[in-house]
Amino acid sequence: MPLRPARCYTHFSSPPYTRKEYIPGAPPPKITKYEMGDIHGDYDYRAELIVTEAGQIRHNALEAARIMANKYLSTSLGDQNYFLKIRVIPHHVLRENKMMAFAGADRLQDGMRQAFGKPVGLAVRVYPGSVVVEVRVKKEHIEYAKEALRRAASKLPLPTRIKFTPLKPALKPV
Repeated sequence: MPLRPARCYTHFSSPPYTRKEYIPGAPPPKITKYEMGDIHGDYDYRAELIVTEAGQIRHNALEAARIMANKYLSTSLGDQNYFLKIRVIPHHVLRENKMMAFAGADRLQDGMRQAFGKPVGLAVRVYPGSVVVEVRVKKEHIEYAKEALRRAASKLPLPTRIKFTPLKPALKPV
């Protein structure tokens, strides 16, 4: 059965469903790595992808954003000139009450009776101001970080903005 569109899971109204010890069949997250590039590098700027609305981001959307940003940065700058970090971890288990959609299916299913749903994926709940992705680069690579975060934002279902912060305080002339 194909994946439902992101609009089915983006907005939330109920409390998070996170207790995996009580959830049989909760899937593992699709995100393979949370930190890429040179972790111990000496960087000048931190670029952050910040969410501007509350919502949920599925783990496959986070993985797609990570792949896009990492691929762009590694081909443009090389693996030793940036540090990319996914700052959120998906814990909320998404449920789906699967319905049959073929002729005669009305005799085989119960509709909304006991429609709790089976676990189909994971999501992270974010609120306005939450940082989803962080990239650290040197001053001469700021444009590459901005483009990488723009590409990553295109994979996410929520509106975002990009913020740059200097990591080192500027020295004042005496």
